[in-house]
Amino acid sequence: MQKLTPFLWFEKDLKGITDFYSSVFPGTKVKSNGRLNDTPSGDVEMAGINILGLELSLMAAGPQYTFKPSVSFMVLCESIEEVEIYWHKLIESGRALMDISEYPFAKRFGWVEDKYKVNWQLIYREPDSAAVVTQKIIPALMFSGEGIGRAEEALDFYVKTFHDSKKNSVELYEPGETSEPKARVKHARFVIEGVQFAMMDGNGNFDFEQAVSFMVLCNNQAEVDFFWNALTADGGKEIQCGWLTDKFGVPWQVVPSAFEKCMREGTSEQIARVQKAFMKMKKFEISTLEKAYNGEENLVQPFSSLI
Repeated sequence: MQKLTPFLWFEKDLKGITDFYSSVFPGTKVKSNGRLNDTPSGDVEMAGINILGLELSLMAAGPQYTFKPSVSFMVLCESIEEVEIYWHKLIESGRALMDISEYPFAKRFGWVEDKYKVNWQLIYREPDSAAVVTQKIIPALMFSGEGIGRAEEALDFYVKTFHDSKKNSVELYEPGETSEPKARVKHARFVIEGVQFAMMDGNGNFDFEQAVSFMVLCNNQAEVDFFWNALTADGGKEIQCGWLTDKFGVPWQVVPSAFEKCMREGTSEQIARVQKAFMKMKKFEISTLEKAYNGEENLVQPFSSLI
């Protein structure tokens, strides 16, 4: 499983959501399903899904958050026809943010908000001008409003903080290309934890919120502590249950990989005990979760062995 996974928070009907994306993108696989009961958001549905090679975690937990253009998913298409196929499926009961057309940067491009409000950028460039495609879907961060002009700072921060990370390309706005005087980054590509991302300074006033977060799976407590401390530094904020926002407002989850597997494979009693324990936490403490997992049964298999 990816060490870093986009995590999408929907309101309800997770089965309908996974069916919808399976109908849009060929080869989509629903890899896991789960449920948490009696959370502060009520009963919660969860699913792991693979869309065009990208692993995503989905949750249906109520209407608290709304998807915004601040986080979108860029689909690198191999033909104009592929762009149009996805467009017509996603635009149904959705809306266009940038109409499908030819643009100076692409032979065919369209930005669409689907019926669940998730944002997609569909793009085809001619092969001689396109980078080698090693990841079909790329999460894209847009810094706007109060955050405009911070994309380059965020890029440097993420590449410095995460392992297996690098800058691939940074394209800056030319004079007169944008009406936003603070905007610098027109388009950047980078990798963190082996996952390719895109980033830009953009128009509008769209903040980040927990409808889309990025889940970092950690192998031990030292990793949990490292990423938690790094991402909450200099103005980041701690939230409950392993959630946080960094100094740019981008939401993250720092989660032990053993916990994620327990939620998929544990017994109902084990899940209930671990759930009760983590509901009291901000940063996850593996030793406490392990005690909750074992309960009074003194199980032979320790929680940490799930890693």
